[in-house]
Amino acid sequence: MAKLEKASIQALSGSKSTSVYWVLFNPAEYSFDRSNTFKATAIPGLGTPLIQFINGECDQLSMELFLDDYTDAPDSSAPGGAKSVLERLNDLAGLMDIDRDLHAPSPVRFTWGPFQFDGIIEKMARKVTLFQPDGTPARATLSVTFKEYRTLQNQMQNPRRESADKSKRRVVVGRDSLWALAWREYADVTQWRLIADANDLDDPRDIAAGDWLLLPPLEQSSGTG
Repeated sequence: MAKLEKASIQALSGSKSTSVYWVLFNPAEYSFDRSNTFKATAIPGLGTPLIQFINGECDQLSMELFLDDYTDAPDSSAPGGAKSVLERLNDLAGLMDIDRDLHAPSPVRFTWGPFQFDGIIEKMARKVTLFQPDGTPARATLSVTFKEYRTLQNQMQNPRRESADKSKRRVVVGRDSLWALAWREYADVTQWRLIADANDLDDPRDIAAGDWLLLPPLEQSSGTG
């Protein structure tokens, strides 16, 4: 029989970076959510608006965690040691506090067997449903939402520094700028000059919503497109 793996939440940096908080009752289920942001631009004479991709959003991981002093009695031999429901509630809620070293809440890692998810705790709802005679929480349910966290260094390890080998046409949306277009297409704002040259723009600010712009491919170091 396979060994039962216990889920845990670990702070990744800051003053709590060595702390691991064990979830003695594994979640019954968890869910992922992800979305993309698109901009709809109405063009006179067209039957439907043009849909333009803006950016991707972070993954979200949601779950419920159950704590119970009666069926999950404090046990010094168990992962996390002899801690009551109140202590575990305080530990987990403390991960949303501003860390004194980071000046922000610490990113965390949720681990359950082979599954790992790095993120920040975006939301935590605590519902206490049973109490000790003195009013101390004895049973509680935590509804936790994690939002994916990736450092700038991690995202820049394999940046997209070149466009496809074909020129593209893009419509200007709202208060779009050449700098924003250069970042979305080439991941390099300095390439706004390439767009300006390709569209004979003397003034990079001389664009308006609804204008179409040509976005040429970047040249490789060999001089090829």
